Amino acid sequence: MKIKATHFGSIIIDGVEYKKDIVLDRGKILKRDKKRSKKYKDEFDGHTPLTKKENIPWDCKILVIGTGYYGSLPISDDFKQEAEKRGVELKVLKTPEAVDFLNKFNKEDLKEINAILHLTC
Repeated sequence: MKIKATHFGSIIIDGVEYKKDIVLDRGKILKRDKKRSKKYKDEFDGHTPLTKKENIPWDCKILVIGTGYYGSLPISDDFKQEAEKRGVELKVLKTPEAVDFLNKFNKEDLKEINAILHLTC
């Protein structure tokens, strides 16, 4: 899997462009479903936070969180606590840095690494 961050609001993975936040779950590319976290938006200055209520790809050793191009994606405390409880290491980076991090690994290594990538702010 080759990931290429192109510009604010989109990402190209294996030649396919995505314009919505994505989840990488053991090589599968899924759209991030933020519905369960939207109700917390007011608590985070109008940004929908990442919470444990979403469908999170916990089946990994490392979960990479791309917090957007400016690092604005908030991550709730309950999310961080859930990761710790499950023994999942969180790697929280701005999205372009998260892409660089992920691109360092081969396909076999990526079986142990999942990601949630926010594509805007």
